[in-house]
Amino acid sequence: MSKEQRAKTYCSRIRRIILICLGSWFLTLGSTFAQLNTDRITAIGRNALYFDDYVLSIQYFNQVIKLKPYLSEPYLLRAIAKIQLGDYTGATLDCNAAIERNPFQPGAYYTRGFIYRQTNQLEKAERDFSEALIFAPENRTYIAMRADVLAELKQYDLALRDINHLLHRDPQSAALHFEKGSICLRSKDTICALESFTHATEYDSQNPANWSALGLVQLMQDKQDDALHSLSNSIQYGSKWAGDYINRGIIYYRKHNYRSALADYDKAVTLAPRDAQCYYNRGVLRQELGDYNRALEDFTQAITFAPERVEVYYQRGMVLLQLRQWQEARDDFHTIIERYPYFLPAYYLAAQAETSLGNGKEAYQLRQQAFNLEQKKDSIQSLQTNMQLADNQPQQRDRRKEFSTLAAQNQESNDEENKYDSESRGTVQKRYTDVVNEPNIFLSYYATNSNANALRQTNYSHATVDAYNRTMQLPAPLRFTTREMTLTADMVNQHFAQITTLSHQIDLLEQMATPQSPNNSQLCATYIARAFEFALVQDYSSALDDVTRAILMDGTLYFAYFCRANWRYKLLEYKRAMGETTDKADFELMMRDYDYVINHLPDFSFAYYNKANMLCIQQDFKAAISYYTQAIAKDSDFAEAYFNRGLTYIFIGQNDKGIADLSKAGELGIYQAYNLISRFQ
Repeated sequence: MSKEQRAKTYCSRIRRIILICLGSWFLTLGSTFAQLNTDRITAIGRNALYFDDYVLSIQYFNQVIKLKPYLSEPYLLRAIAKIQLGDYTGATLDCNAAIERNPFQPGAYYTRGFIYRQTNQLEKAERDFSEALIFAPENRTYIAMRADVLAELKQYDLALRDINHLLHRDPQSAALHFEKGSICLRSKDTICALESFTHATEYDSQNPANWSALGLVQLMQDKQDDALHSLSNSIQYGSKWAGDYINRGIIYYRKHNYRSALADYDKAVTLAPRDAQCYYNRGVLRQELGDYNRALEDFTQAITFAPERVEVYYQRGMVLLQLRQWQEARDDFHTIIERYPYFLPAYYLAAQAETSLGNGKEAYQLRQQAFNLEQKKDSIQSLQTNMQLADNQPQQRDRRKEFSTLAAQNQESNDEENKYDSESRGTVQKRYTDVVNEPNIFLSYYATNSNANALRQTNYSHATVDAYNRTMQLPAPLRFTTREMTLTADMVNQHFAQITTLSHQIDLLEQMATPQSPNNSQLCATYIARAFEFALVQDYSSALDDVTRAILMDGTLYFAYFCRANWRYKLLEYKRAMGETTDKADFELMMRDYDYVINHLPDFSFAYYNKANMLCIQQDFKAAISYYTQAIAKDSDFAEAYFNRGLTYIFIGQNDKGIADLSKAGELGIYQAYNLISRFQ
C-alpha cells in the first residue's frame, strides 16, 4: 500500500468511527436533549473534526477534558485534531495521556506511532505499531505501517514478512504488491521489485503510480522499450508526477528523439517549477542541441533551487565557455574546486577561462596544481555529469506532505462544499503567520469579536474591573481585549462630543468643591470617564493627564494604573512612528505602573503579560519569560501568554520549549500558532 493510500485509509478509519459515534448520539438524543453532557460535547467535537474544523473541535474536547479528565477518548480525539494541524508535540502529549488513562486501546498506540513516523523517530514508531498489533493483531493498516517503518530501518526481511502476511490474506491487492515492490527497491532487489510492480499493474491497471514504479525499475534494468511503455501508461492514466516525464524524457534522449525529450522536460518543469532536476536535465539536452542561451537559463535555475549540486556548476561553466563569458565560467569552476579539490577537469577549464581573460600567471598556477594532483590519482574524485533519473520512488513523498492529504483530502477540489467557511477552518497551519508577539491587553469600551478572539480561552475579566463596571459610572462597561475595534467617523464625533460634555461637568464639579466637600469621588469618576474618551480618539497625552488626576484622588483604582501604563505605551508607539525621540523615563514610568498593579493585585495576570511584552521590546528575554510564566500561573488558560512565551523561547534558541508553548496556545484557541509550529518543528 502506498503512503498516500495509507494516509487515506487512516483518515477513512477515523471518519468511520466518527460517523458511528454520531449515529449513536442521535439515537439517544431524545431523552437528554436539554442536558449538555460530555457525550454530547464529544459528539459535537467529532462532528467538527469530521468537517475539518480542527481548531473548533479542540475547543470541544478541551471542555470534556475539564469536566472528566479521567476519560481517554477526548485526549485521543484531540491528538488527531492536532495532527491535522501539524502539532506533533501536542499530539504526542495527548496520546500519552490517552494511553495513561487506558493502556488497552490500539488506536492510541497507532496514532502515536504515526506521529513518530512523521517526526522520523522510527524505532519508537515501530514499537508503537507493534504494541497496537498486540491488541489488534490482524489490523491491516497497523501491519502496513509497521512494514513501512521496518523498511525505513533497513530491516527488509521483517518488513517483507509483514507485507507477505497481508498478501497471503489478499493476494490480489495492488496496493500491497506496490508496497512490496517499494520495499524490494529500497533493498536493491530490482528482480523482486519488477515482479511486484508488474503484479500491481495487473490488479490495478489504471493506477498511474503502479505504472510509474514499474517504468522506473525497467529503466534501471536498461529495459528501455518496456520502460517507455510503462511510463507512457502512467502519463496516459493521469500522472502528475514530474519524475515520469523526466524518466521518459531520458529514454527519448537515448533514442535520439530530442523533440519528444524536450517536450517531456518542458512538462516536467511545468509540473515541478522548483525541481532542480527538471531544469538540469533540460539544460543538458539544450546544451547538446547547441541552444546555449536557454541551457544557461536552465542551469542557473537549477542552481537557484539546488545550490549544493556541483555538477550543475560544471555544466553551466561549460556553457559559459561556449558563450565566451570567461569571468563567469571561471567563477563556476572555482566553486567546484573549493568543494571538490581533487576534481581535475575543473582546474584545466578554470585555466582555460583565465587564459582567455589574459591572466597567464593564474592559468599556469591552476595547471600546475592539476599536475601535482594528478600524481595522486587514487584520491581524485569525478563528477557524474550525465542526465540523471528521477530516482525517488513514485508517489513515495515526504511523510509530512503525505499528512496534508489526511488533513484535507479534497484539497484540490473546487467543490463549494469543501471551501472554508471560517478563518479557523481546515489546515490552518498552511496559512502564513508573521513571527510577532500577540499585542498588549487593553481596557476599552470596544473589543473585536472575531474568530481569533472568540476561540481563545483566556479569562478576559478581573474582579476589580467587574466591580467598577457595576458602579455604572461609565457610559459602557470596560472590557479587556488585545484588538480594539476601529471606530467609524460618526463614533469618533460622538466621543468628541462626550469629551465636551464631560469637560463641562468637571468644571462644575471643581467650582462646587469646597475643602469640607471636595466631591472627590464624583470628580475622580468623571476624570476616568474623560480619560477613556480621550484614549478612544487617540489623544493619549490628555488621557494620561486625566487618569493621573484620578489616581491622585484615589490610589486604590488599580486598573487606572494599568490603563495609564498602556496609554503611555500607545503614546511612545506614536512618537516612534512619527520619528520623534522617546524618553527612557517614560518607559520606566510605564513599567513602574505595571509593578504597582502587580504589587497590589498579585492575581492581575494582564499586568504580568503586558510587562513581559515590554521586556521583549527591551530584549530582556529572560525576564520576559519569567513574567509570562507568572501570568500563566495566574491564569492557566492564558493563550496569549503561552504564544508569546513560545516565540521568546524560539528567539533564544530553545525551540523545544517554544513549540510546546505554541502547541498550548493553539490548543487554547490561537490557531495561528499552528503555522509557526509547522515552520519551527
